[in-house]
Amino acid sequence: MSDTRQHVHELIDRLDSGQLAAVGQLLEVMVHAEEEDEVISAEEEAAVARSKEWFKNNEGIPFEQVVTELGFTMDQIRNASDPKAQDPAA
Repeated sequence: MSDTRQHVHELIDRLDSGQLAAVGQLLEVMVHAEEEDEVISAEEEAAVARSKEWFKNNEGIPFEQVVTELGFTMDQIRNASDPKAQDPAA
């Protein structure tokens, strides 16, 4: 066994159950990340090419304008992940 592998095993042996579970999840993500790489289809590649071509001849739409047209405010967007910011009564 390599020195690095042995050292990692020694560290793992010192973890409590919660830490061990967290490390286990991290290792799962690391090991399976390559397996889960998304394959881009020919259709998706064509859509990206059309998008790039469109932007060569057209200006983009400012994000703030899109937000407004959808009926939101920038404060709502900024606080979207904060439930207390969305519901002041919370």
